[in-house]
Parts: sequence; C-alpha cells; structure tokens
Amino acid sequence: MNYQDVIDRYTLEINEYLLRATENQPGSVGDAMRYSLLAGGKRIRPALLFLTCDMLSGEHGNAVPAAAALEMIHTYSLIHDDLPCMDDDDFRRGRPSCHKQFGEATALLAGDALLTEAFSQIALIPDLASVRKLTFILADAAGNRGMIHGQEMDLQAEKGQLQLEEINQYKTGKLIVAAVLMGAACAGLEEEKKLDALRTFAEKTGEVFQIVDDILDVTSSAEVLGKTIGSDVKNEKKTYVSLYGIDRSRESAIKKTQEACLVLNCFSNSDALKWYAMQLLVRIK
Repeated sequence: MNYQDVIDRYTLEINEYLLRATENQPGSVGDAMRYSLLAGGKRIRPALLFLTCDMLSGEHGNAVPAAAALEMIHTYSLIHDDLPCMDDDDFRRGRPSCHKQFGEATALLAGDALLTEAFSQIALIPDLASVRKLTFILADAAGNRGMIHGQEMDLQAEKGQLQLEEINQYKTGKLIVAAVLMGAACAGLEEEKKLDALRTFAEKTGEVFQIVDDILDVTSSAEVLGKTIGSDVKNEKKTYVSLYGIDRSRESAIKKTQEACLVLNCFSNSDALKWYAMQLLVRIK
C-alpha cells in the first residue's frame, strides 16, 4: 500500500469538508475564518486521527467531523498565537497572518468563532456516546488543562521561569495526543492497555514534532516554511536547538520516534501509523 496516497486522500477529504462546513459563515469574521482555515497547512492532526481510526476499523464517517473540529481548534490557536499580544508573527502558511489581513479585532473573533464551531461539528456525529467522549477529549486538550495552559507557560518562559519539555507537552503535545485518542474514540476502543500505548505514541510524536519545528526554525527559510523564521530567537524563547544544539536535537527526535513506533507493536496493523511518525521526523516544513 502507498501510504502517501492514503494521506493525500485524507487531506483532500478534510479540505473539502472544511470548505463546506464554513461556506455559510457570514461577514468579515466568516471571511477571516476561511482565510486561515483553508490556507493549506499539513493537516497532521486530522491525518493522525484518521490513521488511528482506520487502524482500529472505526467508522470513518464519524471521524471526518471529529477531524474537522480538531483542525478548527488548531487553526484558531494559530490565529491567536500570531497576534501582537502573543508571538506577534506577520506570516502564516505562506501569506499574511490573519490579523495582518483583517485586523486584530476580526482575527480575534475569527479564532473565537472557529473554537465554537469545532464543537458544533462534533455534535453532528450521530452516536451520542462518541460525541460525549470526543467532546471531553478535545475540550480537555484545548482548554486551560491543555493547550491554553501551554501558551501561558510559553509566555512565562520568555522570562526563564519554566522548563521547555513541560511547555511543549501542553502547547503542542496535547492536541496531538487528542488527535490519536479521538481516532480511538471514533473506533470505540475501550481497552486501557491499548489506549495507554496510543497515548504514549502520541506524546512522543508530539515531542518529535516540536523538536523538528525548532530545528527548521533555524535551518529552513520563510519561503519553505510559509511563516516567519527566527521568531523564537527574536523573542528569546528557549527551544531544543538553543538548549541542546541541532545535532543533539536530531538525535533526540530519532530516538523518540523509535520509541513511539515500538509501543505500537501491541497492534497488529500499525504500519501506516508508524510510517507517518517517520514522515513527521524527516519533514522539511
């Protein structure tokens, strides 16, 4: 099986769904929502959700609105992260960030609207038990016990107060863990041992994602990444590269990817998920 073809199919499916889901959003806020949500992006979190759900023979139809909800949450976080009161970045996904294109007030509202719409998407899933489980997973990962707490810690870290690993666990890792656990929830997985394995896989994959991000921030270009590079240096933020250097950071990413794949051995058909973890390790943008 060509796993890249599978990922391309997932990406096309989620992009088409996101377009339909937001095409009737009114006003300049609706324009700003679509501008950021449909600007491309790697769709990593939906891919992880789909791969997990399919590995467990879950209902793919339920996974699509769940993946859309996850991507809406991720996009809202990027809009807010780029604001002057946060990271103050002017470019995202190869073009002006939302607040540079629409103004700060509209960008703030567009992020709020995507956050709200995400849970409307989950509500479309007919299986109420799945809706309850998915809502809790996503809200827990995105809220002040997850991503938002990570953003707060990231701001504090500029003053040298907190550890890098803890920040990334929350700011980046929680949504990646949510993607995998939401895929499992769409498949109705209840076995704790297997859920723990998936959680460990996702946690390590999230760490690798951030390490590679930090490396690319100093080795790539704005043209390739589609966003401002060197912003971490400008903001005097701790990164894996600033603390450990590029070579040690790469070695750590390779080791963590190997560990992530190893824990999936309790599943008989995890090759696609392992392959995708390797692609995240060697990505160039």
